[in-house]
Amino acid sequence: MLLPTAYQSQLQHIQESPKFQLLPDGTRGAAPFPGYTVITPPWEEDLENSEFYTCLKELQQKLLQQLDQGLIVTIPPDSFHLTLADLIWENAYRERQAENPEYEQQLQQLIAQSFQKYQQSTSSSNTISWQLLGLMVMPRAIGVCLAPNNQDSYEQIKQFRRSIYQNRGLIGLGVQQQYHFTAHVTLGYFGEIPPHLERDRLGNILSELNSQVLPQKAIAFCIRRAELRKFDDMTHYYRESEWPVLEF
Repeated sequence: MLLPTAYQSQLQHIQESPKFQLLPDGTRGAAPFPGYTVITPPWEEDLENSEFYTCLKELQQKLLQQLDQGLIVTIPPDSFHLTLADLIWENAYRERQAENPEYEQQLQQLIAQSFQKYQQSTSSSNTISWQLLGLMVMPRAIGVCLAPNNQDSYEQIKQFRRSIYQNRGLIGLGVQQQYHFTAHVTLGYFGEIPPHLERDRLGNILSELNSQVLPQKAIAFCIRRAELRKFDDMTHYYRESEWPVLEF
């Protein structure tokens, strides 16, 4: 996944992200993209993982310096987070909300139910620890991928996600597991893709950045808390104090 040849293959399929739109001044701004998600606290509220996020910020800055201008649109480092479970977004969210005035309250209650079910079913008290592997190219975004430090860390997240996606009440609200879990933190989204993008060169840049920026010793990412968060676009994730939280 982290070799130049792998990057070059992934880069064949990249597309401009609709989550950022071209503005009159030629820059790109976040497009409306509302929804709900379950994530770890964003960096601005997660001091324990500062070493991990500081490395990501450096990677993000290097990407901006070395990639063609306009190829990626970065997100604010303060909003860096790990998504634990995608819930509902964009048109599906808008339609459900329009049909049901109590939709958001019901969603919050059912997520709390899933959190409680997970806590009742798990017997592990071990710290959930993952580690940074390197840069990752997705069809419309670029980020970093993570791997579990041990089997228990993987199983706990797997069980946690199952408590959400197998909740019949949430399924009734339109929450469906859309993707297999690939642990990642997004650094930015693709902007304009030049017609003659030098994919081989770009793949080499990404591979070299892994060697230059990532430390020899793996950086651990500890998952201690999951939160229900709302977003209006891809730059800010927020919550009210009474919304569900799970302490692992």
